[in-house]
Amino acid sequence: MTIDDEATESARPPTSALWSPQRRNFTAGLVLVITLAAFEAMGIGTALPTIVREWGAEQWYSWPFTIFMAASAIGTVVAGRVCDRRGPAVPLLVAMPTFAVGLVIAGFAPGMAVLLVARALQGLGAGAQIVALYVLIARVYPERDRPAAFGALSAAWVVPALLGPVVAGALTEHVGWRWVFLGLAPLMVLGALLLVPTVRRIGSEGEPEAAPVPGLPLAAVGAAAGTVGLNWAAQDLSGSAGGVRWPVLVAGLAGLLVLVPSLRVLLPSGTGTGRPGIPVMVLARGLLAGVFFTAQAFVPLTLSVVHGFSPTAAGVPLTVGSLGWSVGALWQSRRAGARREHLVGAGLVLVAIAVAGLVLIAPAGGAAWPVFVLWSLGGVGMGLGVASTSVRVLGLSAPEQRGFHSSALQISDMLGQALLVGLGGVLVAALAVPGAATAGVVPLDLGLAVIAALGAVRVFRAGRA
Repeated sequence: MTIDDEATESARPPTSALWSPQRRNFTAGLVLVITLAAFEAMGIGTALPTIVREWGAEQWYSWPFTIFMAASAIGTVVAGRVCDRRGPAVPLLVAMPTFAVGLVIAGFAPGMAVLLVARALQGLGAGAQIVALYVLIARVYPERDRPAAFGALSAAWVVPALLGPVVAGALTEHVGWRWVFLGLAPLMVLGALLLVPTVRRIGSEGEPEAAPVPGLPLAAVGAAAGTVGLNWAAQDLSGSAGGVRWPVLVAGLAGLLVLVPSLRVLLPSGTGTGRPGIPVMVLARGLLAGVFFTAQAFVPLTLSVVHGFSPTAAGVPLTVGSLGWSVGALWQSRRAGARREHLVGAGLVLVAIAVAGLVLIAPAGGAAWPVFVLWSLGGVGMGLGVASTSVRVLGLSAPEQRGFHSSALQISDMLGQALLVGLGGVLVAALAVPGAATAGVVPLDLGLAVIAALGAVRVFRAGRA
C-alpha cells in the first residue's frame, strides 16, 4: 500500500490518519518544524530591542523583519515552481538546512549587516519550507484528513505563542540573545530526521509536467523589492514628524509599480475580483491576514497609551488571540464535510466583528476588558478561515499546480499584511495629535472591518456559484 492510496484509505473507518503508524513520524516532524518556526518568529520580536541597543543600530530596527519577508517571498515562489516540476523533496531538503544555517549565522553575528544576511537565509528557508510542506500534506494525507493536518499546524503555534516571548526574554536577559537563535538550530535537525523518511519515499514522485509560467522568477524578485520599498516608505512616513520626504514617496510609488505587475504573475487569474474557486480563496487569505494583523499591531499601543497597561499586560490579548486561532482551526478540522467557502466567510465575519469592536477600547473613556473577548473571537475567525483556505485550495488544485497555488496563498498572506499594516501606520501617524496619539485607530479599525465584511460577502457569493 502506498501512503496516498485513496482507494485503500476510503475502505477504512473514517478516523484521522495523522497518527497512523505509517504517518506518525511525518506528522510529528511537521508539527515540530512549524513549532520551531513559530518560536523563532516570537523570539526575534522579543530579542531585537536588546540586539539593536547593543549595536547602537536603532535606525535599523525594522529591517530584520522586512528582509525576512522579502526573502520569504522569493523562497515561496521558487519552491512552488520546483515542487510542481520536481516534487517537494528537493525544496524541503534545501529549505530546512538553509533556515538552520541562518539561525547559526544570526547567533554568531558580529553586527547588523551579518544579521540581515542571516535573516535573508531564514526567510528563504521559511518560505520554501512552508510551500513544500503544503504540497506534502496533499500527498501524505487523504483529502478527508487534510483539515486535521492544518488544524495541527495551527495548534503548533499555541506553545510558542504562550511561552515564546517568555523563553526568549529569559534567554536574552540571563544567557544572551544569541541563544534565541542558536538554541533552535539543533532541533531543526531533529525535525528533518522525522520528515526525511516520508520525503524520500514520496516527495520526489513524479507529477504531470507543470505548464511553464513566464517571468515567474523575475516576478518573485519584483514582489520582494516592491514589499521592501512599500515597507520602507510606510515606516518612514508613519514615523516622520516633519514634512513629506519626496525620496521616500518616490520609493513607495516605485515599490507599488513593481509589485502590481508581479502579482499578476504570482497569483491565479481572477484573484483581484474574487472569482469563485481558487482565486477567491487566495484573495480571502490576504484579506484575513491583512485585516487581522493590522488591527492587532495597534492593540498593544492602544492599551498602553489609552489605558496605561504595562508592556506585558498589553501583549496578553495577542496570546488570547493565538489560543482562539487554535480553537477555530481545531473546530474546522472536525468539519471535514463542510463547505469551505462557508467556513472562510464565517471567519471573515468573526474578524470583522472583532476589529469593529476594538473602537470600544480606543477612546479614553472606554473600557479595556472587551479586548480580551473580541480578540479571542477574532482568533477563532482566523483559525476557521486560514485553515479552510488551505484545505480548499489543495482540494481544487491539480497535482502539478499545488506548488504554485500554495505559494500564491503565502504571497497573498504576506502582502496583505505588508500593505495594510503599512497603510495603517501611515493613517494612525497622520491623524495623531498631542494628547490623542491613537486618534487614527478608530477610523482604521472601522475601515478594516468594512474590508473584512465585503470580503465575507464575496466569499459567500462564490460559495453559491
